[in-house]
Amino acid sequence: MQRRDFFRTAGLGIASLALPGCLNDTSKTVGENKHPNIIYILVDDLGYGDLGCYGQKRIKTPNIDKMAAEGMRFTQHYAGSTVCAPSRCSLMTGYHTGHTLVRGNKEIIPSGQMPLPSETVTVPKIMKKAGYKTALIGKWGLGGPDSAGVPNKQGFDYFYGYLCQRHAHNYYPEFLWKNEQKVPLRNKVKYEKTGYAKGVSGVSTNKLDYSHDFMTQEALAFVERNKQNPFFLYIAYTIPHANNEAGKKGMEVPDYGIYKNKDWPEPQKGHAAMITRMDGDVGKLFALIKKLGIDDNTLVMFTSDNGPHHEGGNDPNFNNSSGSLRGTKRDLYEGGIRVPMIARWPGKVKSRSTNNHISAFWDVLPTCAELAGAKAPDKIDGISFAPTLLGSNDRQKQHEVLYWEFPAARGTKQAVRMGDWKAFRFYQGPMELYNLKDDLGEKNNLAAKYPDIVKKAEQYMNASNTPSTHWPLKKWSGGKK
Repeated sequence: MQRRDFFRTAGLGIASLALPGCLNDTSKTVGENKHPNIIYILVDDLGYGDLGCYGQKRIKTPNIDKMAAEGMRFTQHYAGSTVCAPSRCSLMTGYHTGHTLVRGNKEIIPSGQMPLPSETVTVPKIMKKAGYKTALIGKWGLGGPDSAGVPNKQGFDYFYGYLCQRHAHNYYPEFLWKNEQKVPLRNKVKYEKTGYAKGVSGVSTNKLDYSHDFMTQEALAFVERNKQNPFFLYIAYTIPHANNEAGKKGMEVPDYGIYKNKDWPEPQKGHAAMITRMDGDVGKLFALIKKLGIDDNTLVMFTSDNGPHHEGGNDPNFNNSSGSLRGTKRDLYEGGIRVPMIARWPGKVKSRSTNNHISAFWDVLPTCAELAGAKAPDKIDGISFAPTLLGSNDRQKQHEVLYWEFPAARGTKQAVRMGDWKAFRFYQGPMELYNLKDDLGEKNNLAAKYPDIVKKAEQYMNASNTPSTHWPLKKWSGGKK
């Protein structure tokens, strides 16, 4: 495996790390709806085991479970990273985190995260070039106000939601963004009195504006406005991310709903209520596309940006949010990066199907491009899984390897997936090796038994990283992992 030629100058600044590519004219017209509408729903910190269709027993997700019954459930789909910004960068650009500009959550003061350069080729730019109307509703995290990375400069015709991830931690913000303008909400009260599910200090949340509900309204309105046009809608919900500044009351939701009388800790009631509330809004989306008569020409995909979190008082073990996987958010074990992924497209994607094709966020760009009749950039890391969606498994290309890296306090974490083998290490630290076919929970480290496979994994890790001044590989400092 060779490093990408166009990254040889990486580490010389943001401009030199721009992700190049070509946007060729599509040979097909989409104005006559020859290509599907695409709705991509990305939720925030939802674990592999948080949905009923993935084994969850206590959190109710009937609409997403129905989506799985009417479509395809992927069992080996991976996020771009184990935290928000790099995962979303991988999704938007088709590169894994050894090649992306954004490889961690790097904050920009006073607002926003490291921005995508203006020349970056993104999913919405490709879709827009192919004749689609494009929109992002929800959380961005790839460029703050007045930067080159704002959604409207990265291919989205319409944007409503949060630019900054820190801002997105608050479900009762004073404003959201509509394109590049602030839209005020009715939440001008002291934050500690906004209340959570029950309403702290006697303040009722019914009189406050819950951001998630507004994002759902905007998503439905965009679909309504564009029912006669091909469209690409990226819904980036913040549920079930915690408000990290809210301590033990950090799972913000207007009410606990069906979990109100459960004998559970309040953060767990809030966590479950957030997921079920979001599930209801997914149901509203499907009801609308059916009502508008565009159901048969609309592909909907649903997934999460990384594994479940420990923040805001949430305990991912309480409702088995990682399922049978080891690890959570910020880990490169399976529980941190393997995510639920469901695709539904009536008459095209086989209903009640389960697929074990190994895929990742960097595959979404070439998949959307193929379905839109467009061309993806050359030399990206992604491989289209459109053949898998359409039942053409005989022409589905496979990854030889998947690679992740993530900057952490004790060193840069690295992981590779090679067939059934999964290897993990802190950079220049001892390697761990697991056979996922026999050991999905990554309990039995086989590194000492298979030195040749360890050597191959190390070669992949070394070849998959393009140096960056923003994200230098950091040697393992030792100590507890």
